[in-house]
Amino acid sequence: MAGGRGERFWPKSRQNLPKQFLSLTNDSRTMIQLTVDRIKPLVAIQDVYVATNQKYKALVKEQLPGIPEENILCEPVARNTAPCIGLGAAHVAKKDGDAVMMVLASDSLIKNDELFVQTLKEAVSIAHKEQKIVTMGITPNYPETGYGYIKFDQSQKDGSAFKVERFVEKPDLETAKKYLSDGGYLWNSGMFVWKASTVLSSIKAFMPDLSAGLEKIQAAVGTADYNKVLESVFPTLPSESIDYGVMEKAKDIYTIPGNFGWDDVGSWLAVGRIKRSDESCSTIEGKVVTVNSSGNVILGGKKLIACVGLKDTVVVDADDALLICAKDACGDIKKVLAALREKGMEEFL
Repeated sequence: MAGGRGERFWPKSRQNLPKQFLSLTNDSRTMIQLTVDRIKPLVAIQDVYVATNQKYKALVKEQLPGIPEENILCEPVARNTAPCIGLGAAHVAKKDGDAVMMVLASDSLIKNDELFVQTLKEAVSIAHKEQKIVTMGITPNYPETGYGYIKFDQSQKDGSAFKVERFVEKPDLETAKKYLSDGGYLWNSGMFVWKASTVLSSIKAFMPDLSAGLEKIQAAVGTADYNKVLESVFPTLPSESIDYGVMEKAKDIYTIPGNFGWDDVGSWLAVGRIKRSDESCSTIEGKVVTVNSSGNVILGGKKLIACVGLKDTVVVDADDALLICAKDACGDIKKVLAALREKGMEEFL
């Protein structure tokens, strides 16, 4: 899935170059390139599909030159994760209805790729043999309030996978602490493994309107009418998440606890987690001088950035825009974009 705009990574992430097409690590590989690199031991490049926005098709072709053009699935409009995943499943099922399908976000980072692939192999095995829905949970190591959680039954196990009891909305801090101490909760990573036929059957059972539209699109896959059908049908599909539309209603769901160093890279705070910090607990890149400053994320550009007495702040220089934001206010960066729209300053979006 690569259609997001990455607004919380403004001013580096822009409408024409969103987060998934940026390099946030030290190896110069972009996030979508790393995602595809990661699964190469399991999936041939011709079997990789990318769901994105039409405006990003050229970026996908440029950054992932090995992927067949017909595997770049361009959504005419944004319709949340259920239609996005359904569109991918429709294409995979048309090619091979019995194929196991992995759903991954293009903007996550994994520290241990080898363990990640091993965990995926286990999920594929379960999904293939028993028509089960498998979700990749993440073993929490701190009480995160920004993620949904998965409550699993520690007594019902299939290999390394546990039966899911329920999906839980983002908790407050005290509840998150309870989840952490309980030991029976995982972060909901939004990564899924299932047969394409299994997820399409689940969509049909729980989201019949979406299913009806997907059936029309699937019938047109590989024909001259495909683009015309997609552009007329997709905008009519219900805009709903796969979690709410299917996962919270389905019964036969299993989860595998993941310990491979997953990070959803949801905001600039993640840079402090994935890159090295100095002795002042700051993450600094570029031409930066600091005095009596600590706990900052400072990403410089062409100009010198000098910080004095600055604490727990994010500073990002993008040449034509400069972000200065308290760490605990990073969730409000989207409000900056709203203000730019109101002021008619779309050139900075």
